[in-house]
Amino acid sequence: MNPSIRSVVRTGIGLGVEVIGIENGYQGIFDHQFIPLGALEVSGKIRDAGTFLATTRCMAMMQPDGPAKVVEILKQNKLDALVVIGGDGSLTGAQKIHHLGYPVIGLPGTIDNDIFGTDMGIGVDTALDTIIHSIDMIKATAASHRRCFVIEVMGRSSGYLALMSTITTGSQVAVVPEYKHNIERIIETLNRRMQRKHNNSVIVVAEGVCTGQEFMDELLAAGRDRLDQEVRLTVLGHIQRGGSPTHFDRLLGSRMGEFAVLSLLQGETGAMVATVGGTMRLRNFDEILGKKRALNADAIRLAKNLGIEIGDVTE
Repeated sequence: MNPSIRSVVRTGIGLGVEVIGIENGYQGIFDHQFIPLGALEVSGKIRDAGTFLATTRCMAMMQPDGPAKVVEILKQNKLDALVVIGGDGSLTGAQKIHHLGYPVIGLPGTIDNDIFGTDMGIGVDTALDTIIHSIDMIKATAASHRRCFVIEVMGRSSGYLALMSTITTGSQVAVVPEYKHNIERIIETLNRRMQRKHNNSVIVVAEGVCTGQEFMDELLAAGRDRLDQEVRLTVLGHIQRGGSPTHFDRLLGSRMGEFAVLSLLQGETGAMVATVGGTMRLRNFDEILGKKRALNADAIRLAKNLGIEIGDVTE
């Protein structure tokens, strides 16, 4: 998120706009945590992971009168418009603020890449880069000890990270929420690899299906006396959120932040900045929120043609 915040600030300054940062998300509005942001405050932030403004869940925003109180506080502090960076929850809050007549533009910030209406969200590429680097290192141990590793990655409702990292690390199985995994076929895949002299395998599990431990327990129970290799578990956890932003994310965040400021100054509101076919566009909150983003059909086809086991389509 830091490249996005930096871009909003620098674009705003260049166009004569005063930019105020809000610490801790919506909670910071209720707590009046407003800080002026200038070039010095965002200097070097393009290199940093996460958000220097910090974020937290805000129960007050979830109350029926929460959005109205937010608008009241923003107006009391003479703030004319709001830029919200976040996932479905944050953007739904922005939608409610918009419906109260307050100018707001959203940016898609979730590593799951599960926000409908945009090709990519801010932070997705960085998370994938971190996952890939981690799996590449784990594979060295897997090969040395002739083991199968179960890798748990983030993805509560979307298997994007699991599927894409399986493809780009040369792993064998992707367990994702969109497909029902077939444990018998997975066992067959693992044993077939051992028979063909492949000395390691990797299964990538999205946390939205089950925990990595639960999947490994299921695999070991079903494959008792049939699996030809040891199975180990690694849970990547919040390391996936801590990578230094990649070139792609630094550029994407910068483009989206600039576009958000330009849009607000042109009178736009109630929309999310999206990238569609490489082009920046505004997508109306009412048209995108509440919709589920499906896994890319091209990625599914590619995975299958590469011999990756992904299970069966859920009904």
